[in-house]
Amino acid sequence: MSDLSTTYLGLALKNPLVPSSTPLSRSLDPVLHLEDAGAAAIVMHSLFEEDVRNDEQMIDRFLVHPDSFGESAGHLPGGRDYLSKLDTYLEQIQAFKSRLSIPVVASLNGSSLTGWVELGKEMQEAGADALELNAWFMPGDPKVSGEALEEHYLSLLQELKTVVSIPISMKLSPFFSSLPHFVQQAEKSGAAGISMFNRFFQPDIDLETLSVVDRVQLSSSTDTLLTMRWIAILRGRTTMTLAATGGVHTAEDAMKMLLAGADVVHMASALLQRGPQALKDVLEGLTAWMEAREYTSVAQLKGSMSQQNLPDPSAFARAAYLNALNSFTPPAGVMY
Repeated sequence: MSDLSTTYLGLALKNPLVPSSTPLSRSLDPVLHLEDAGAAAIVMHSLFEEDVRNDEQMIDRFLVHPDSFGESAGHLPGGRDYLSKLDTYLEQIQAFKSRLSIPVVASLNGSSLTGWVELGKEMQEAGADALELNAWFMPGDPKVSGEALEEHYLSLLQELKTVVSIPISMKLSPFFSSLPHFVQQAEKSGAAGISMFNRFFQPDIDLETLSVVDRVQLSSSTDTLLTMRWIAILRGRTTMTLAATGGVHTAEDAMKMLLAGADVVHMASALLQRGPQALKDVLEGLTAWMEAREYTSVAQLKGSMSQQNLPDPSAFARAAYLNALNSFTPPAGVMY
């Protein structure tokens, strides 16, 4: 029997499959089913900075200063009766920790520096084993440089490190001009791991109503390729946990991520589409593949096809672009 154990943010895991931040973790039952299917840890759904701020404004307006609303104020809940999104989130952490035997990773999603990272301290006190810092700022202002944006992210990480002692993972986007440099700076700033990559839901235009609409676009296996490439490049260049996220639907997807150098593999879209059975299938497929090829452990498998371990490191560099173009053959029967 192959040893599937790995480490994630300094935490010992029984296998490398970790459900990432999804709506499934908004309640206990789905998370219990994921643990039963083999999940080695759980990343909770994100607590958004905007939600906390909206709660604060609502409480201040209706509960702290209700006098200006006359008789209608009598129908408002008392301050002690109102359960904010933060309160709900902290209660969920406590509930998960009391029922699960696997690590629980809380998730913070925000961008400003104005105190929201204090929420991390409350999550730690509620029992979270680690934190995922999902920081993203939409750089639509041409006066904001890439360097300034990176410094902003690092400042968020450093600020969070001052209030928590549990390990912090940064969930990154692929939109960095020099990703390895930023990863190096994140490690120096105290990050214990990075998760690649954040999946952004892009606005669309409805041609019938001529309006901008928001739609959820779930991933497919082809989305793993960008993550796999950067995992392979970063393996051996950082001591932080490398978590691969985005597009893992099959055992083959997971194995490629591990071969490239991922310590853990996150799953999201596959779980939303097929439920806990998707995770169980991937775990069984991974075990069968390793045993068929006589791999004794995930540690033996992990990173064996990273850029540093390949005879030809250019396979993950610019040469791959040229080779792919030169090897393309048009489909038979297509006229040009």
